[in-house]
Amino acid sequence: MKKIMQGTLVLCIITLIAGLCLAVVYEVTKDPIAAAEEKAAMAAYESVFPTADAFEAQDVPPIAPGASSVIEKVAVAKEGSNTLGWALTVTSHEGYGGDITLAMGVSPDGTLVGISVIAQGETAGLGAKCKDQAFADRFAGITGGSVNIVKTEPQKTGDVQAISGATVTSNAVAGAVNTGLSYINTTYLGGTVQQEEVTEP
Repeated sequence: MKKIMQGTLVLCIITLIAGLCLAVVYEVTKDPIAAAEEKAAMAAYESVFPTADAFEAQDVPPIAPGASSVIEKVAVAKEGSNTLGWALTVTSHEGYGGDITLAMGVSPDGTLVGISVIAQGETAGLGAKCKDQAFADRFAGITGGSVNIVKTEPQKTGDVQAISGATVTSNAVAGAVNTGLSYINTTYLGGTVQQEEVTEP
């Protein structure tokens, strides 16, 4: 009995020390991690609004329970006193390999200026291509308030060709983009951008 109590006490002490170590590591690393994430987001914003000299943070919508995509940050992109549009950070929870976080830009007339994937855990050589500029370029200049992933050559406004062999990833990116477009349209443009019907490929 005495040995059992001693073993239990030792185990409790080890667990306590390990917990304290983890807490210390978290406190030491959380600020640098947050700074690195902020730097990555700003770099992504600058890639979709290269002439902007300031990004003014705005309020973000509350997170809806069970939402497939979440808007994490919203900023007004400015060049001097001129408003270029809105930059957003959006995360999709529907990637093949987990969350996909991207930055996107929307102009004052509701046009999708462009996107830039900030973080993803998709399959190398397949879904990970969502981070490539070639895929991002497929989104630039889209109007109509929504994007629709298709497996073949785009036929109409809003169509974006999927990454070959990575339809799930492509749809996750499109879902995040559509969440951002809908939010900007509703919140800042008064719903004036005509939403097009989105169909599954």
